[in-house]
Amino acid sequence: MNRDEKLEELIDRYQSLVFSICFKMTGDYFAAEDLAQETFLSAYEKYSSFDGRHEKAWICRIATNKCLDYLKAAGRRSVPTEDEWFSWQEDTAESPEESCLAREVRDELYRACKELKPPYDEIALDYYYYEMDVGEIAEKRERNVKTVQTQIYRARGMLRKKYGKKEERSV
Repeated sequence: MNRDEKLEELIDRYQSLVFSICFKMTGDYFAAEDLAQETFLSAYEKYSSFDGRHEKAWICRIATNKCLDYLKAAGRRSVPTEDEWFSWQEDTAESPEESCLAREVRDELYRACKELKPPYDEIALDYYYYEMDVGEIAEKRERNVKTVQTQIYRARGMLRKKYGKKEERSV
């Protein structure tokens, strides 16, 4: 796969995630769009030095660094008042409630994946909980990519069924 194809794949796979990171960090829709583009351009330029592991973390780190650079430059252009700075800190910090809720959701996802029958339990854990991509799972399990994709599709259906039943009971 050449660099252009890899760039297209990166954009297809991570554009929503990268934009979300940029928007969350800047609070500016248009700046987030620009920073997302800069992120993928930087990834394209530096792809030859990338080791190929933890692609999602790598692209997220590039986006975060782009945003931090942007915020530092913006900070030099204007000096916020004390109230503005504390307000921004409150907006960007995850509250204890949000942190606890996120942990509960991840714990529930872990339990739901473990309740699936083999091999779907481990496939679901790798894909949804550990956020591995299909290629990584296929390599780890020494299986064909298409087989892993099919197992993920089936595991997704089982999880939807399981979560659908829980939602119906809670209504």
